[in-house]
Amino acid sequence: MQLYKNQTLRVHNSLSGKKEVFEPINAGYVGMYVCGPTVYSNVHLGNCRTFMSFDMIFRYLKHLGYKVRYVRNITDAGHLENDADEGEDKIAKKAKLEKIEPMEVVQRYTVDFHNTLQKFNLLPPSIEPTATGHIIEQIEIIKEILTKGYAYEVNGSVYFDVVKFNEHNEYGKLSGRKLEDMIANTRELTAQDEKRNPQDFALWKKAEPQHIMRWPSPWGDGFPGWHLECTAMSTKYLGEHFDIHGGGMDLKFPHHECEIAQAEASTGKSPVKYWLHANMLTLNGKKMSKSTGNNIYPAEIISGENDILSKAYAPSVVRFFMMQAHYTSILDLSDDALQASEKGYQRLMEAMGSLERLKTADKSDFDVKTWRKNCYDAMNDDFNTPVLIAHLFDAVKHINLIKEAKEKIAKEDKALLQDTMHAFVYDVLGIENQSAGKDDSKVLDGVMELLIELRNRARANKDFDTSDKIRDELNALGVQIKDGKDGTTFSIN
Repeated sequence: MQLYKNQTLRVHNSLSGKKEVFEPINAGYVGMYVCGPTVYSNVHLGNCRTFMSFDMIFRYLKHLGYKVRYVRNITDAGHLENDADEGEDKIAKKAKLEKIEPMEVVQRYTVDFHNTLQKFNLLPPSIEPTATGHIIEQIEIIKEILTKGYAYEVNGSVYFDVVKFNEHNEYGKLSGRKLEDMIANTRELTAQDEKRNPQDFALWKKAEPQHIMRWPSPWGDGFPGWHLECTAMSTKYLGEHFDIHGGGMDLKFPHHECEIAQAEASTGKSPVKYWLHANMLTLNGKKMSKSTGNNIYPAEIISGENDILSKAYAPSVVRFFMMQAHYTSILDLSDDALQASEKGYQRLMEAMGSLERLKTADKSDFDVKTWRKNCYDAMNDDFNTPVLIAHLFDAVKHINLIKEAKEKIAKEDKALLQDTMHAFVYDVLGIENQSAGKDDSKVLDGVMELLIELRNRARANKDFDTSDKIRDELNALGVQIKDGKDGTTFSIN
């Protein structure tokens, strides 16, 4: 169903700094590229938040009926320790430390990456290319940039000439930086530096004898610069001008800035129509850092084996927590925040379980059509998941009132409510009902029916001690019994 024809989606474009109406380059089709992980260690939670945000965006675009090609790369070479094109390759360094092949490092942490995202119910991308699988394409782009005069070769390395590029283009337009200010704030080049300007960046680096990851090129054995791989893979699979490029805020500069420069230098076109950036995740109000110990891995949250949180949290609870903040906002992870999310998640899942069993009437007290429009309005406002979730809990309130026979719902409105709740909770937000597979809800319903029957029998026999004990003990467990004109119902607090 092509819902997008009747919906007006607006996205915050980092390039313009404004919300813009989303209009794909080709009607009905969306090309989206998201910078993936460098696979030299276990994926950290901040990365997970970024990928979860773009998974939600991917899901909503698909829900609207777009045919989406989602490309998310794997960086398995070329990412040096320092953004200034210095230091060792992160993967090669790990391989040397462990005395294994670099591709063993890549395989181990790519598997960890996939397993972790699967736990959080992320959909796989349409294409997941690797940097090492696209060396030829990267070399061809370097040749083109050299031909256009925007790069130079020194001792087997090739550098992008930022100053030359800026004569007819605007380097820094994504991050809002001016080249003149950058030049004024950088150190002078030393005699050992190969670059003409400190702002220049590597397109190809000569491999020193100790460098174990190397490929032949017209300039000698070496390896591609980190920024180049994304330009090569995005243009190969999405074209020279595509719809969406996403990533974390920390990639705006220099990574995405360099991508724009490379693409414009080689093709003469602006590569991306809409740049989207997800914000960072903090822990207990501070930046996550392995060196300070203020850090936690996804597996440690799920297992509970950590010194930061009081208990283990299910992946669906963590995902629900992530969706409660807008993807462009800083989100702080804490034990209190996760506990609150867990309670909210349980309320939502209980309501989802109650939906099908709601009794219908000849009219509705809940305006489902207006509520449904509000849900779409929230998502169409730059994927505003916290506002969407607020609307979902408005529906939860009405579901509970209908369940308690305090409100009514017509058959057609119930069907619309079910369809919309399932679409937004499961399909768009990607929240899984972890108890659904075990069918615990049916077992609970059966147990509660038995207890309610025993309590009603005790009341009929004027055995109020027993009936009150059943009510009070259940209440202590968080189960509230409610007596109404149409019988006795229960809810879980």
